Amino acid sequence: MAKGMKMEDVRFDACMKKMREGDKEGLKEIYDGYAAYIWSVVYGIVQNKENAEDITSDFFIKLWEKADSYRPGGGHRTYLTVMARNMAVDHIRKYHREEAMEIAYLEEETRESQPEQQVISRMTVEEALKMLNDKERQIINLKIMGDLTFQEISRVIKQPMGTVTWRYRNALAKLRRCGYE
Repeated sequence: MAKGMKMEDVRFDACMKKMREGDKEGLKEIYDGYAAYIWSVVYGIVQNKENAEDITSDFFIKLWEKADSYRPGGGHRTYLTVMARNMAVDHIRKYHREEAMEIAYLEEETRESQPEQQVISRMTVEEALKMLNDKERQIINLKIMGDLTFQEISRVIKQPMGTVTWRYRNALAKLRRCGYE
């Protein structure tokens, strides 16, 4: 399988079976297929490249350790996404709650003190995404970067699908106001 290519459920289940048998080739194949995807899910939540890399590494260690508890047939992409999301959220809870609140407060203060056009003209994609609240950013990340359906996103974040689609539309509207499509 080519690096970065996602796999079918049957192939993923076979890789997990290899891992349960102690064969690291199964883990390598899953890593090759999903490392970039897992990183993007985690980064979408923690918003820090180094932390996203650390959590992604820990993710694959945890996947190896929990191979025995995986049950085939439930849709492996959702399984991986939920696990990555939970690890990222746990990281934020453990290390960054106060830091994230302080940054959000300072960003809000900055936004209020500058004319909107000046802010928009200097805004990168990353900065535009930071204008979204955590739930909106997570939904955008899962929809666009993760290529998940609204139904899959609804299961991952445990929110009704109507809420997911509403937040997605609101997030897109905010990004459009910043000049991004």
